Amino acid sequence: MKSTHLSLIAGAAVLAAVTGFATVTAPGAPAEPAAKPAALLPVERAGLVCPAPSSSDLAETRYTAFTPAGEGGEAKGAAELKPALPIVDDEDESDPKKAKKAEEAAEKARKKAEKPVLAVQEPGKPAVAEADGSDAPALVGLATGALAPGWTAQQTTEVTAGGSRGLLGVTCTAPDTSFWFPGASTAKSRQDYIHLTNPDDTGAVADIELYGPKGALASDVGDGITVPARSSVAVLLSTLTSEAVDDLTAHVTTRSGRIGAVVMSADESAGSDWITASADPSGTLVMPGIPADATSVHLVAFAPGEDDADVKVQLMGKNATFSPAGNATLHIKSSMTASVDLKDLTRGEPGSLRLTPVRKDRATPIVAALRVARGKGDQQEIAYIPATGPVGARASVPDNRAKGSTLSLTAPGATAKVKVTASAGSDGGEPTVETYTVKAGTTLAVTPKAPEGLKGSYALTVETTSGGPVHASRSLALTSDGVQMFTVQTLPDDGGMVEVPSARQDLSVLDD
Repeated sequence: MKSTHLSLIAGAAVLAAVTGFATVTAPGAPAEPAAKPAALLPVERAGLVCPAPSSSDLAETRYTAFTPAGEGGEAKGAAELKPALPIVDDEDESDPKKAKKAEEAAEKARKKAEKPVLAVQEPGKPAVAEADGSDAPALVGLATGALAPGWTAQQTTEVTAGGSRGLLGVTCTAPDTSFWFPGASTAKSRQDYIHLTNPDDTGAVADIELYGPKGALASDVGDGITVPARSSVAVLLSTLTSEAVDDLTAHVTTRSGRIGAVVMSADESAGSDWITASADPSGTLVMPGIPADATSVHLVAFAPGEDDADVKVQLMGKNATFSPAGNATLHIKSSMTASVDLKDLTRGEPGSLRLTPVRKDRATPIVAALRVARGKGDQQEIAYIPATGPVGARASVPDNRAKGSTLSLTAPGATAKVKVTASAGSDGGEPTVETYTVKAGTTLAVTPKAPEGLKGSYALTVETTSGGPVHASRSLALTSDGVQMFTVQTLPDDGGMVEVPSARQDLSVLDD
């Protein structure tokens, strides 16, 4: 009997070590004590996908990947981004010669896709790769072990002429099953492509729904879009409907599988940039980091549920929070996209926009984003700022240069303190650390202190150390032919830590 008890207990203890859920008790033993709080542990796997950077032959793209230094999972690990597989055209498969040629090309692409474009070698130091022209592929990747917690990647593309002119920056996306894109368009002056990238070894099927100011747009071709395994598909939104709409909301969902999704938006007169997904629908939203010299701020919002939403529109400026004259509130009808032109809202000071319910007892969930312009006429350039979650414990953004980076921090609730670390440079340089206090209801815009002896580019890591939640974004600016090109990336919590339930063991049955 004694040996039987021991073997049963030993087996259950092993299960507890593997799963973290097992409980060992003897038959008829007293009631188990309350479960211990879940432990916060580093993630050991993280996936990312990056869209194809540009269709322009003039495009110059820099990929940057980074894992912040800190407590990791396993002692070892890997973090690699590899090319996505091209879509194979099988229309001519009936022709043996063409079929053979296509298969040879596909095999060559598969072998190429096994070679990493860039790989992080150690926490705390960015990895950088470059690609030119329109052939730069979409990327899919996985980080494991000590390189997984907080792993992030960005691609930054400079296009100096043509319809895609601009500085286009996008943080590579964690795969998911639902994405909201307020601020997209099917207007004749716009070319908006939604990029769907599948990181997995099986195909995914996605649906795209479009909602304008009058509700859902008619579409017969937005359903059942197949995204093959480890491949990327770009869909021009204006081909999904006959309706030309200036401001709409695109909703991407998957029927099977998971994908990463972002929108490439090009305006024939104002440049181009990526639109990343808004934070999940919520009654209160924050869009951080409107530049001080913004010449136009355009808000687009959508209420996906069955209820209308009435929200307060507030700018958290350098010293205080206030509502813009004439636009203190916004009414958003259910399943309809609402928009408002806030013009030069910031008036020479940095700011962040906050949307809150007019009535606290009617906090209708919404999604939202800002379209921000700098400059005027043919010197104009645009960027998008989606609603984003708080920094939380930690968030990072790579690809910062010696000049051109601005970090925006806003505290919508209580005053907060944050620690900002500039990592070692990709080619050399020592990390630097600074601490900032962000007063309640204000936005603090700072020029980060670059690493000592910087060579190459570096990453910024923001950590909340005390006080209320902080929302953040990074603006990167480059000047080309007199145009102040810029792009804005938000910094939500990196999800590098996960709650793991504590295992419980009751070994009271071990008696003589």
